Amino acid sequence: MSPLTIDRIWQGLLDTLTMVSASALIAVLAGIPLALILVLTAPGSALESPRVHRVLGAVINGFRATPFIILLVALLPFTRLVVGATIGVWAAVVPLSISATPFFARIAEISLREVDRGLVEAAQAMGCTRRHIVWHVLLPEALPGIIGGFTLTIVSLIGASAMAGAVGAGGLGDIAIRYGYQRFDTTVMAVVIVLLIGLVSLVQWVGDRSVRRLKAR
Repeated sequence: MSPLTIDRIWQGLLDTLTMVSASALIAVLAGIPLALILVLTAPGSALESPRVHRVLGAVINGFRATPFIILLVALLPFTRLVVGATIGVWAAVVPLSISATPFFARIAEISLREVDRGLVEAAQAMGCTRRHIVWHVLLPEALPGIIGGFTLTIVSLIGASAMAGAVGAGGLGDIAIRYGYQRFDTTVMAVVIVLLIGLVSLVQWVGDRSVRRLKAR
């Protein structure tokens, strides 16, 4: 490969890392509060509110059920409103975040629901407020599952970012389509595939290792 092609692949890797990192951060910041609301408003929970639970659950399920490529196109007006463009790295962060947030929220919700009910009841018996129960019981106990879910979210974001790159977002997907597929350069395609596999493997390894350490405490 020429030095120019190597530079393009390097820039594509940096763009992919930017898209995935920004989207993953937004997914965590928005997903955990959504998961907590789903858990706390569920029937029999501390802040039981069936209407809020049903409406929020329906919205989350709606976004989860929409294929990313369709969501990407449907959100073009909103993306233009937020970042002032519909192509480029930061334009891709908007649909990536909106796609990843409900996915992560559901996984975090499952982890929070699996916390031993006895721990919550013991905290309530000691006079802990709801805020203390959330911060000192629910979230710490659910953390291994949340980290595992976050790992899955990042892996799915890597795949989605490659798809977004194929339609103008940049990144490794754009490199693979423009300089690999369209120019029949199998070397570029192979390098991009190896990089994507390497990213996924690294993320999975770090996530699994983190979960094992948390469970061992």
